[in-house]
Amino acid sequence: MVYTLTVHLYANDHPDSIDRIKAKLVEAARIYRQDKETIDWLVMQDVHDPRAFTIVERFANEGSQKYHLENPYWKTFDPYVVPLLDRPMDLRRHEELDTSKDVEVPA
Repeated sequence: MVYTLTVHLYANDHPDSIDRIKAKLVEAARIYRQDKETIDWLVMQDVHDPRAFTIVERFANEGSQKYHLENPYWKTFDPYVVPLLDRPMDLRRHEELDTSKDVEVPA
């Protein structure tokens, strides 16, 4: 079962925070996509609110996170990003539903 994290970030109102967060997220995605058992590491920016960002981290399983956390880059991410945020990151953990089979939806 694919294990997925979604992380919502909201930039503070400092003039360069949006550009700095955007650059750090792109850099992080390019690095983290290479981690063992990482299926994908997606970053996105809200189309209506440029201060709002989302990260979607997809791993082969929950244990796969260890490779992400062992990546030396991980220690640089929060110290750079947290001061640029208006509020704490909102991290949520998910197991993706299996959509490969037909289901019967109850009436």
